[in-house]
Amino acid sequence: MDIFANLLLGLQTSMSPVNLLYALIGCFLGTAIGVLPGLGPAATIAMLLPATFAMPPVTALIMLAGIFYGAQYGGSTTAILVNLPGETSSVVTALDGHQMARQGKAGRALATAALASFFAGTVCTLLIALFAPPLAEVALKFGPAEYFSLMVLGLIASIVLAHGSILHALGMIVLGLLLGLIGTDVNSGLQRYTFDLPELSDGIGFVIVAMGMFGIGEIVANLQQEASRDVSINEVKGLWPTKEDFRRMVAPTLRGTALGSILGILPGGGAALASFGAYALEKKVSKNRSEFGKGAIEGVAAPESANNAGAQMSFIPMLTLGIPANPVMALMIGAMIIQGIQPGPSVMTEQPALFWGLIVSMWIGNLMLLVLNLPLIGMWVKMITIPYRYLFPMIIVFCAIGVFSLNNAHFDVYLMALFGVIGYVFKKLDCEPAPLLLGFILGPMMEEFLRRALLLSKGDPLVLLTRPISAGMLALALVLLALVLLPSFSVTREEAFQEE
Repeated sequence: MDIFANLLLGLQTSMSPVNLLYALIGCFLGTAIGVLPGLGPAATIAMLLPATFAMPPVTALIMLAGIFYGAQYGGSTTAILVNLPGETSSVVTALDGHQMARQGKAGRALATAALASFFAGTVCTLLIALFAPPLAEVALKFGPAEYFSLMVLGLIASIVLAHGSILHALGMIVLGLLLGLIGTDVNSGLQRYTFDLPELSDGIGFVIVAMGMFGIGEIVANLQQEASRDVSINEVKGLWPTKEDFRRMVAPTLRGTALGSILGILPGGGAALASFGAYALEKKVSKNRSEFGKGAIEGVAAPESANNAGAQMSFIPMLTLGIPANPVMALMIGAMIIQGIQPGPSVMTEQPALFWGLIVSMWIGNLMLLVLNLPLIGMWVKMITIPYRYLFPMIIVFCAIGVFSLNNAHFDVYLMALFGVIGYVFKKLDCEPAPLLLGFILGPMMEEFLRRALLLSKGDPLVLLTRPISAGMLALALVLLALVLLPSFSVTREEAFQEE
């Protein structure tokens, strides 16, 4: 079968010494980022984008992917040991994981998190290998109208699943779309929104916006919010679940993997939404629901399997459709564009080694994380004690060097600092930067596909409604938009994010 030949190609690609080394680097960095509260994989990937210029495309993507799913592992370590989630997706893990640690079961909780995550990662690697090719074949039949409608649907879905006010999320998307229009118009050759600054004639670099919003902006916000970290658990024993633990964690792990696999594909979804959903589901169906919040192992297995499944399944729309499901996938698309690769279904046919090498590397990375995490618990605990005020100067210098290296231009560094200030202001106003980044990435692509559709239809905008697939996606986008405007949905949504 083709699937086995493709997986063999992916294995050969991902098992090369260079790719294995960078997969290990990505997994290690991701775990470290997950352990350190406040930084996150989005900021880290944004800072490392300039470093990927000199790498082969597949090597760069393997490393960046390792950072993403490695952060899901690392976030659970601090959540369990010190009740301080390194990642948003690990918030619910802290509820029962830290209680287990206080009862002397820290080793069993950490092992449960690692095993559940590894199982989910293995299953999702197989699911991606099975479902990505047929989805890419369907996407190859898309025309410009369908692609435009698909991107509209993705942006509307990101509004539904963004934090905070719906109006804020909508405003951020519009601002992102407008920022994406800055530069020289491809058709007319005229400059727009450049304010007569020659440095803006080619538009604003994706790396500059990403580093400013997610790097500098997050650093300033974290400095203001830094809390003391009381590491009371310095030694972890018994790094293996008991037979009873295994019996109780099987069903929650399966349910968490299934739920995370579904939610991970949704635009704006991913690991955080999957982990919260899996915990809520487990509280309703578990026979031991009275133990939740008091150290139930189900409360660790379900969200940990779900967040890893959600993180990996978000690669499907990114690889097959060129549509980012979350900010990290938007950054991955940016990395592909930087490498001269057009994201979308053509990647599988034009770059099969990259496509399948990245998929197989996910399973290898999950195996590396399983081997890395438990023996290095002592080192991760020491990292938690590093005050953030010692880390941020190095991060800022690294950001400045990375941005300057893009074009050797001081203007880019100043622009990054400006976006850092804007990112901090948006954070204070409870405006999440993720929708802005999605709009910034998709804006130029949406404009290009809309122009192509109108050109082919001789200027008739009804082409978006007369083509069945395009009309169906626009209708779904309208339904989602109407849903979020319902007062009852808005109240439920706000309550969910307040719990987070």
